[in-house]
Amino acid sequence: MLNGIIKSAGRWIAAYIAIGIVAGLGAILFQVLCDVGMHVFLGGIAGYRPPAPFGEQSVFPTTTPFHRAWLIWLPALGGLLSGLIVYTLAPEAEGHGTDAVIEAYHRKQGHVRARIPFVKTIASVLTLTTGGSGGREGPIAQIGAGFGSFLADRFRLSDRERRIMLAAGMGAGIGAIFRAPLAGALFASEVLYSQPEFEAEVIIPAGVSAVVSYCVFCSLFGFGSLFNAPSLAFQNPATLLFYIILALVLAGVGVIYVHTFYGIHGWFRRLKLPNIFKPALGGLITGLIGFFYPQTLAFGYGFLQQAIYGQAGFGMLLPLAFGKILTTAFSIGSGGSGGVFGPSVVIGGALGACLGKAFHALAPGIVVHPEAFVIVGMAGFFAGVSKAPISTIIMVSEMTGSYLLLLPSMLVCAICYALTGTSSIYSKQVRNRLASPAHQGEFFIDVLEEIKVQDLLDSLKQVTAVPEGMRFREFKQVFASTNQQYFPVVNDKGELSGIFSIKDFRGALFESDTSDLVTMKDLAQTEVVVTDPTEDLNEVLKKITVRNLRQIPVVEERNSKRLLGMLDRRDIILFYNQRVEAFKTKSTLSGSETYAQPIHTGPRPAG
Repeated sequence: MLNGIIKSAGRWIAAYIAIGIVAGLGAILFQVLCDVGMHVFLGGIAGYRPPAPFGEQSVFPTTTPFHRAWLIWLPALGGLLSGLIVYTLAPEAEGHGTDAVIEAYHRKQGHVRARIPFVKTIASVLTLTTGGSGGREGPIAQIGAGFGSFLADRFRLSDRERRIMLAAGMGAGIGAIFRAPLAGALFASEVLYSQPEFEAEVIIPAGVSAVVSYCVFCSLFGFGSLFNAPSLAFQNPATLLFYIILALVLAGVGVIYVHTFYGIHGWFRRLKLPNIFKPALGGLITGLIGFFYPQTLAFGYGFLQQAIYGQAGFGMLLPLAFGKILTTAFSIGSGGSGGVFGPSVVIGGALGACLGKAFHALAPGIVVHPEAFVIVGMAGFFAGVSKAPISTIIMVSEMTGSYLLLLPSMLVCAICYALTGTSSIYSKQVRNRLASPAHQGEFFIDVLEEIKVQDLLDSLKQVTAVPEGMRFREFKQVFASTNQQYFPVVNDKGELSGIFSIKDFRGALFESDTSDLVTMKDLAQTEVVVTDPTEDLNEVLKKITVRNLRQIPVVEERNSKRLLGMLDRRDIILFYNQRVEAFKTKSTLSGSETYAQPIHTGPRPAG
């Protein structure tokens, strides 16, 4: 038995290691393609090369003179090429890929078409390296998730196992591309839901895959964090007041960001234009914004690095924050391909930098290091718009190599999460496990197992029991005065000895010549299926379903012959529905929808 357990565990670990290797190689490929694309398009044609973060220096120098006019047309060209590829080969690859993985987890049994990672990779490279505003987590999430889904299909695994492999691949890809393996694993289990909930069975597999993918990726590009941050420790509780103000601003802008993104996305959906050309139009508008504010194009991580070093001023930071909202909405909302994590982090970091500078000017003795607000702003903004506060705190800490700002990050992320309400940049999230199609059957069983027959004793039907020796002629008079469908049979001591239903005596009902000969003991079934107050409703329903019963006798726990009453199948379903409604009411108190219903558990009429 032990050998079997070891072999099984070994197979699973091997599968998650394989997912990590593929996700790490996919991250390497995507990084190289982005670097080449930036060199060819923005660098080679427009002569514009945005600064890079500390841990991500390009191997290609930019020698072409800067031609600002090309910034208008390059995003349109990238959008056109991306639209042609996506809407010809795989329309579901448009937009930000993390949402597609979330939808596959909840509603598609973890299935991802094999071509999606390839289409997403090429389309995203074309969108982002021509100036489109977006992030890398969406494409790389689909690369890892796609291989996880493929591997599950290859070995004919169950839907549950496929979902776990899908999420593990997503976590591995994100953990590699952002050099944040712990956060990648947590993000894959947290981002699935908009309420504070983790998919617990995903964390360990995603952790194994993320560690492997991180090592594969960093073996080529070097170990260390994406950003370089000075040692910025939290030391003065008085700064919390300024962090609270930061959180209020981040939450407000976060709501504007989400509504702007999906407002523009909806406008493009309604626009009477072939889908292939919509990303080109979005790219053209992005280019027009980029002509005046080039920092709003492409990734923008290098400008965050400058803000962390204290080298960026208001004239660069404010247009970066608010312009990035528009360029991301037009680039990705129009059908272009890319992620939304990167732009969110840039927006939050730029806002944090602006407020940090302002606070430092107002209270230099309290806000000594305004650069700390950049890092906390990065975490707070994305925590609010993604509904994934825990993994976001860890991710920003790993990306910056700074764990000394956890306390203000926790405060700001919690406030942003609460104040943004139901606004989420991931539209495919569901509220919680209760609302997920992936867990509907499991939840049904979980709820039934938590309810005992004891909870329904008030709903038991008190029925007329008939003595074993009663003649059938006498029983006819009893039957005429009741609407029972099941009749317990008791012996001289009043103990349950059998039961029969209407269908058991239907044939003898009109045979008058046997009415004085047949007793109720002759009609009764002596193998009685019963339950007691300690049994859960899941087991009770199994008994009822196997025998196709409408009612089941409930007996005393210590005396299986002493009848307490009959439990109706309808009462079980009614009580279950009421319990579910109570859960829904509790889980939606903070939303606009309410499921409040009066819960009635009193007795119902017999029959």
